[in-house]
Amino acid sequence: MELASQIEELWESGELDPEPIEEALRLLDRGEARVAERVDGEWRVNEWTKKAILLYFRLRRVEPMEVGGLHFLDKIPVKSDYAERGVRVVPPGVARYGSFLSEGVILMPGFVNIGAWVGAGTMVDSHVLVGSCAQVGERVHLAAGVQIGGVLEPPGARPVIVEDECFIGAGCGLFEGVLVQRGAVLAAGVVLTGASRLYDPAGERILSGTAEAPLVVPAGAVVVPGTRALAGAFAAEQGLGIATSVIAKRRDAQTDVRVALEEALR
Repeated sequence: MELASQIEELWESGELDPEPIEEALRLLDRGEARVAERVDGEWRVNEWTKKAILLYFRLRRVEPMEVGGLHFLDKIPVKSDYAERGVRVVPPGVARYGSFLSEGVILMPGFVNIGAWVGAGTMVDSHVLVGSCAQVGERVHLAAGVQIGGVLEPPGARPVIVEDECFIGAGCGLFEGVLVQRGAVLAAGVVLTGASRLYDPAGERILSGTAEAPLVVPAGAVVVPGTRALAGAFAAEQGLGIATSVIAKRRDAQTDVRVALEEALR
């Protein structure tokens, strides 16, 4: 029986068979399985991998851990194959076992959670959270303080996905399955959830998402924080507005210069 079917059976029965569960986590940890992947141009969630992670949490017990003189008390160990993978990790950056970091990734003092996948050449800057099951592409820069929310349950829910060559500015937050398509740039402080509204003045449209189909940020879009006026006489009298996000333009050569990552950092 293939591994995915074994995990599905364990999920339905509620039983805990360590061998297939631990094998699933080994595959995730080595990048040989992914929580989500592109199939025929569309992102597909591999539900069985999320179920394996949830079963793994049930299988594990809280126990003391020591990593480089630092002491922890947790169920999930941290990764240890950085040299083998060609990954640079600056203390006290932490990636949990069951996540995958591709060759050339730089992990500053941040945290990569179980089930996450980070592509080659990506910079995970200081105080960044890459949440559980998040999928981050190649040559992405997650600037300082970026928060990428985790999505473990329900198993079929799409995780946050950032495609190749995106720049996510300092202090941005991405949650609830937002998809940032290739080459998009988010200015500092942009916060997007799966149901956020994203205004595109040039295209005269409003992009939004639902629980079933979370928000998609178009490829090459440059998104900045903005506001929109609140309706009603009182709001107008007080000059009240609400925070929103706006597509300011499409990525161009000037944008590329501003978001270029110094090679010295690599």
